[in-house]
Amino acid sequence: MKLGQWLGAIAFVASLYIIWQIRRLLLLLFTAVVLAVAINQLVRQLEKTRLKRIWAVWLSLSIVVTLLAGFFWLIVPPFAEQFQQLLALFPTGIERIQQGINWLEERIQGSFIPEIPDVNGFVQQLQPLSTNLLGRALAFFSSSVNMVLELLLVLVLTLMLLINPQPYRQGFVRCFPSFYRHRVDEILSRCNQGLGSWTVGALIEMVFIAAFSGLGLWILQVPLVLAHAVLAGLLNFIPNIGPTLSVVFPMAIAFLDAPWKAGAVLILYIVIQQVESYWLTPTVMAKQVALLPAVTLTAQIFFATIFGALGLLIALPLTVVAKTWIEEALFQDILARWKSAAS
Repeated sequence: MKLGQWLGAIAFVASLYIIWQIRRLLLLLFTAVVLAVAINQLVRQLEKTRLKRIWAVWLSLSIVVTLLAGFFWLIVPPFAEQFQQLLALFPTGIERIQQGINWLEERIQGSFIPEIPDVNGFVQQLQPLSTNLLGRALAFFSSSVNMVLELLLVLVLTLMLLINPQPYRQGFVRCFPSFYRHRVDEILSRCNQGLGSWTVGALIEMVFIAAFSGLGLWILQVPLVLAHAVLAGLLNFIPNIGPTLSVVFPMAIAFLDAPWKAGAVLILYIVIQQVESYWLTPTVMAKQVALLPAVTLTAQIFFATIFGALGLLIALPLTVVAKTWIEEALFQDILARWKSAAS
């Protein structure tokens, strides 16, 4: 290899090392891009009413902030109250389970069921421990300066990208060789279209999950129907894992009312997720973004392993962008040309 080639190889390796070291910052930047693309869908609709972009941006942000504030006002206070009741009634639930086991042992003589030890001491130790862990978790999240700074950074970057996105896009395009810049601009347009389509599809799925969850919980007469429905819709943003998390709170609160309702809630959520997985997602996402289920799950595990919770949260947008670049840059611009040249 010539000296220039060695220098190029060293520069390439050094660039990969730098990118790896600042991967957290790049992920936050990508999160801002995803938010900007999602909000820009609303901005474009407002611009069609002949509203200037700056006012359309501020109006869109006001709508988003209002919805978020309403969500937290709807979810947090009732859940805090219900969770305290759940902790208070947890020993009673354990005691009921113990009474049921004792009743079963009395009905079955010579029972093969092993004797269940007294759980009073266990409950007395578990309740302070759970309360202590909850207090530490809340204190950690409330006092995490790093998380607040990252959130502020994402919000500021999102606002900048929304107000005037062209200079940032042009700066990114200039990072590529001149002969490929036009192609990069086309790929970015496809990425923008893919993220926008994915946003629309995700919103449709969220509305479906929230509506049918709320209807089912209303039929079962589970408290806080609206809060549970909204939470189920939002957590559906995280496929495979979000639906599992969304069933925990309604099951716990349903158990406070009647133990059989907890099982009914679990069955309800399983049925909804089966309908969503085998009918709604293939129907909606096939028209929006074609992502195979195995690819989705693998991407979630991969990005969660590398980036943690934030990587899991935005695994699907990352997958959409990666899929677009692989299809356009690798398959079409490189592999397809090799095939035509060989023939």
